Formats: sequence, C-alpha cells, structure tokens
Amino acid sequence: MDAIYTNGSIWTGVEEAIDATVFAIKDGEVQFIGTELPKHMQSDKNIDLAGQFVMSGFMDNHVHFMEGGAALASVDLRDAKTPEEFTKRIVDYAYNRPAERWVLNGNWDHTQWGGELPHKDWIDASTGDTPVYVIRIDGHMALVNSAALKAAQISRNTPDPEGGVIMRDESGEPTGILKGNALNLILTVIPAPSNDELMEQFSLAQDHALSLGLTKVHAVTAYPSETTMLDIFQMANDRGLMTIRAQVSTPIETWQDMKQEVLDGGRGDALLKWGGIKGFIDGSLGARTAWMYAPYEDDPENTGLPLNAPETLSNWMEEADEAGLELSIHALGDRGIDTVASKMKEIAGNDIRDRRYRIEHFQHPTSEAITTLAETGIIASMQPYHAIDDGRWAEGRIGKERLKTTYAFRSILEAGGILTFGSDWPVAPLSPIEGVYAAVTRQTLDGANPNGWVPEQKISPEQALTAYTATNAYAFREEGVAGTLEVGKRADFVILSSDPRNIAPEDIRNIEVMRTVIGGTLVYQRP
Repeated sequence: MDAIYTNGSIWTGVEEAIDATVFAIKDGEVQFIGTELPKHMQSDKNIDLAGQFVMSGFMDNHVHFMEGGAALASVDLRDAKTPEEFTKRIVDYAYNRPAERWVLNGNWDHTQWGGELPHKDWIDASTGDTPVYVIRIDGHMALVNSAALKAAQISRNTPDPEGGVIMRDESGEPTGILKGNALNLILTVIPAPSNDELMEQFSLAQDHALSLGLTKVHAVTAYPSETTMLDIFQMANDRGLMTIRAQVSTPIETWQDMKQEVLDGGRGDALLKWGGIKGFIDGSLGARTAWMYAPYEDDPENTGLPLNAPETLSNWMEEADEAGLELSIHALGDRGIDTVASKMKEIAGNDIRDRRYRIEHFQHPTSEAITTLAETGIIASMQPYHAIDDGRWAEGRIGKERLKTTYAFRSILEAGGILTFGSDWPVAPLSPIEGVYAAVTRQTLDGANPNGWVPEQKISPEQALTAYTATNAYAFREEGVAGTLEVGKRADFVILSSDPRNIAPEDIRNIEVMRTVIGGTLVYQRP
C-alpha cells in the first residue's frame, strides 16, 4: 500500500453505511476501507488520524474560477459597508495602478449601506484617466467611471442593448451603473491580461480552493472572450501548474467552438474535462433581472427580463445538444426556470434523465417546477450561501408567497429531485464549509433569523455533504469513480477538524480543513 490511514472517523458517503475507521490507498485509489485492516495490508506510510473526521473531497458545482482568481489579485469591495468605504477602497487601489491598467472585479453589495446604488460621481474625480469597472456580487450589475464609459464610447445617445440597461439620471446622462448585457459594452474594451498574469490568477484561485477542501470544480464563465476558460485551464495543465480536478463549461454562444474542441481532442481526462456549455435565460434577484411571472414587490413595473431571447437560447440549446454537449443553463426566476425546463423536456423527450441537464441556481421556482425537476431528472445546481445572503432582503423583492419555494433545498429532496451544491465564487465565498452551514442553519448574515430563514427548507448536515460530494459526482458523470470513499474509487478526500454531523449546527462554519488529498497525494495541509 502507498499509505494507510487509521483511527479515523470516516464518513464514506455511501447511503446507510456505517462509518469506517481505517482505509488504505494504492496508485491513487482506495484499496480498502472498513473498521479492521486485513493483516496482509502493510505500508511504510502509516497516518494516525487520532479520531479526526474524513470524507470524500468537496466538489463545487458552479465556480467562476478565473474571475475568483482575478478578484484575489484585485480590489475587494465585498464587505464595504458605507459609500465612503466603497469609494475609498477603489480610489486607494486606483492610486497605485498605472494609468492604462483597469480597476476590475470588486464584488460590491449596495444592500450593505441601505440600497443606494453607487454613482460614477463618487469616484470620477479621484480616479481620473484610470478606467474602473467593478461588478456587483451577483455579476449582473457593475459600476464604471467616466474613463471606462469613454473607452467603451458609451454616452447619453447610446441605446440600451437587448437584454441590458444603461442607467441614466434625470437629464439622460449615464450614472455609471450597467445591468445585464450592457456589461458587454465594457467587457469588449478591457485589455486582455497576459498569459503570465492569467497563470498568477489561476494559481491564487487554485491555492485558495485546495485550502478549503475542494478536490474538483465545475468552472464556468459568464461571457465569451478571446481566451476561453478552457484555454486557461489547458495552459495551466500544460505548464504543470494544475493540481485540482476541473470540468470546464464555456458560453453557449460559442457552442460550435466546444463542438470542435471535442472532435479534435475528445473530452479530456481525470484531471481536466470539458464538453459542456453554459447559457443564460435571466439575471439575478439582486439586480431585479431574474425573470418572473409577477412583478417585483418593490418595482411594480418590472418582471425582470430574459438576457437572451428565448427563441435564440432555444436554438442554441438544440444545436449544442445535437452536438453531444452538456447543457448547464442559468435560470433564477420562476418564469425563467419554467422556460428552460420546458425546453429541456422538448429537446430530450424520454431520454432527458441520462442527459444530466443542469439548471444553474434554480433559486425561485414554483412548486410545479420542483415536481418537474424530480420527474425529469434535471439537476438543481444550487449554491446555499446565497440563501443566507439574499435572505436579508429577498422578501422585499418578491413578497412572502414566493418565498415559500425560494432556495427550496428540502422540498427538492423530498420530491425526489437531484440537488447539487457549490459556491458561485466570487459571487459568494468559495468555502464548502460555509455552504454546509448555510444549508443546515439558513441563518441570514444580518443575524435576523436565528431559527433560519424559511426554516422549513433546512436540511441535515449529511444531506448537505452529499450534495457537495456524491451528487456532484453524478452530475459530472463520475459516480463510478468519485464522490464516495469506496474500494476502486479515487483517493480524493479531506480531513476536517470536526464532524459536521455531530456538532451544533451554528458551529459548523468554524470547522477547519486540516488536509486535502487528491489521487492519494497531499495537496494542502493546514499550517
């Protein structure tokens, strides 16, 4: 054996199986797992777990990996709680940048200071010719300064693009706030980072992920670009930088490129896989662009909007499916979810379950949509941290009645649906531990819901852990080789400081990752 781990509290993830205490690894796979090691199994490397908790490695169903890496290398606005702090951080960061280098990312949240949207006037005087493009945490709204507007040739005469909004003041001048597809007007003029800069961002993201116990991620990107997410992962792999396993999906608009990639080079290997595409039907609740049947409670003239015309998205979905590509479609609002689910049923017919179709986020479905999900086998690709974040203000957006099926984790499982978990990083923290805490407690970030926000949708720690492991493996078509600790499966696992199943739910978020192991190789150890 390459290594033998003893005296552990080992959750195999196998339904109704008892915990193991010992397991053995050889050639990157589990060779034995149980409560008593066979005498013939020996190794020069014996690790005494001293009662520590072991489980299959966490997987993340939806992460903007490179955007997260770029955010780690950029200005951080996530916890800016006043307009003054928000402005100061941007100005301080811009002060140390060369004039031609943009200030990017940010991940701000205007609900932190009462809901007033930022304005370019807040930063214009102090940022000068340095272009600023900082996104809201949901990725569907951004603030830009006048230098960025000038670079993109956006003026009072620029029309709103289809599926997007350029917010304007009473005189018709852009305020600096862009929504939806209006972000593309800026993205097309931001200079591309160098390959070395990309690899620095990749390494920052990877190190962060490994430290949080992640062994595999589903890496997606929001918008088409000259250098795709897949290009970046392949570059990292070619340079010998890649340690974490990844499955990469590229934008549905460029499905023909992914089709050709599969024809030319297959679908990758156990470390790096591809062959999926990701599309959008709508935006976010925070930006009021999630596509709903009924108007927003706090914006009675607005029901959200489709970011892509439904007919166009339908054509892309049909063509990508015919090319054998895997569909992951972003849908948050009840109308958006129903539109996507209906199209998926139309395309696949009786073969829908084997397609492993995914609806990304699935945040505000109707009860009927939850039933449809279970009946068809469409996968709910959800991110539980959003619930304890959005729960601070969501009722004001959609009212009490629609809250009943918001982030409906328990209802999905009780209906027999397929529930997977991830982060949506950098929109939310990458930590799976934080996600488990959110799903189990549903205690909102403002402390206003100590018993849980929409508490009937809380689930057990074991259900949350399963959504981060075995069910994600199913979504990746890897249930035979990953997701649980069983003989013949990959030795991808994490050692935690405590067992999430056996501590007070509110203490789950304090659990620390002690080690992360991929293919039997230690890739992270807590200092």
